[in-house]
Amino acid sequence: MVSRVAIVCLLGAALAVSACDKGSGSGGQAAPADNAVATASADEVPATGAARPDKVERSHKGERAPAAGFTTLTGAPTTLTALGGGKPLLVNLWATWCAPCVKEMPTLDAAAGALAGKVRVVAVSQDMEPGKAKDFLKARGFAKLEPFLDEKLALSTAYGANLPTTILYDATGKEIWRVTGDLDWTGAQAKALLAEAG
Repeated sequence: MVSRVAIVCLLGAALAVSACDKGSGSGGQAAPADNAVATASADEVPATGAARPDKVERSHKGERAPAAGFTTLTGAPTTLTALGGGKPLLVNLWATWCAPCVKEMPTLDAAAGALAGKVRVVAVSQDMEPGKAKDFLKARGFAKLEPFLDEKLALSTAYGANLPTTILYDATGKEIWRVTGDLDWTGAQAKALLAEAG
């Protein structure tokens, strides 16, 4: 009886997850268009293009990063704490099927180049198929972002986050702010926010 209840719960959870997916017929996750589509699924924030003050959340200021584990592109396990290493850390949660994520990624890559040596910028894919993220990054040639994989959605679950979500941690590993939704990471507002890294 207990095992039947567990199976029903697992099936219900799987159906709920698949309901958020924009199915494409290729493994359940839609491939992004070359030009990001402005249609958002239930678990992503609609693409806006312009930054809004309400996108910046400071209610978690001072909190430590979640202990949730994820992997490098080669499958080695890691955590946000391990990646911090005594310098500020900018963490971007994204997925290939998330139009606002795809839209902001070129500016995030450019910001990573500008911040090199000062702030470590990591992009953690929430795709459940690791090959999708690898192929996407390779095809677009993002050279400055440090890519990671979170096939089990441990980070987005720990944050209770919609995609994209970007979080800045200071050099001691404490959160400064988080931004939900796409942002031009080369724009004036983003530069002012990133200057808070110290």
